[in-house]
Amino acid sequence: MSQHSYLRRPNRLLATYAILYLAFLYIPVLFLPLFSFNDALHITFPLKGFTTKWYEQMFHDEKMHAALWNSIKVGTAASVIATMLGIFGAKAVTRYRMPGKKPVVSGIMLPLVIPVIIMGVALLILFSRIGVPLSLYTVTLGHILICVPFSMVTLMARFEGFDRSMEEAAADLGDNAWWTFWRVTFPLVFPGVLASLLLCFTISFDEFIMAFFLAGTEATLPIFIYGQLRFPQKLPGVLALGACILVVSFVVVFFSQWLQRRDAKNPSGTGI
Repeated sequence: MSQHSYLRRPNRLLATYAILYLAFLYIPVLFLPLFSFNDALHITFPLKGFTTKWYEQMFHDEKMHAALWNSIKVGTAASVIATMLGIFGAKAVTRYRMPGKKPVVSGIMLPLVIPVIIMGVALLILFSRIGVPLSLYTVTLGHILICVPFSMVTLMARFEGFDRSMEEAAADLGDNAWWTFWRVTFPLVFPGVLASLLLCFTISFDEFIMAFFLAGTEATLPIFIYGQLRFPQKLPGVLALGACILVVSFVVVFFSQWLQRRDAKNPSGTGI
């Protein structure tokens, strides 16, 4: 039996493990929209009845709207700033020689391994000592700190994955470094930029610990949900909100995958 034919043989044990693993991950998630239509204050199965009143209640909850808008503002600001810093950092690491490159990169990547609760407490103490009031601005700063490493990892792979001769050709034709970046480099790495924006926004949107320490009197959506779970009568509204977030997340992921497939068909990034 050849090695190639052995590799093509289906591994039933591995396939069974994959199916069980995916079921463990996604079946509980699928129950969330199911129970959001249940006509009962508590989670019961089988369902007592079908209702959409929890969605109507959710859409009229002004506190939820305020928390959602806070999360959108923080997530948008954190993802844009973290991606900008990630672009500069990834380009510097992949394009230029610099003394102490490895220690610098390791320092930037530290938030990937440091527990978020430790960073949250550290930033809380720092802001308190220097007199910075806790608000959505401090939450945004904390989210930028934890998002930059993810952005750099995403963008470093993209910067290393395209033909640099196109940049050299642009430079030979008279473009300076700035115009070369915007006319050649940025369109080529744009799928990575978009992936970084989506990833950083997702990380910021559902981050709880950092927001819990740094939000002060304002609430993001995870803090709002945590507060609602203390009251059993609020649980159906939380399930409805979770179902909406699940649908939006699916649409965002589908859109991201569609862009990646389109980019794979057109690796030049020129749209031609």
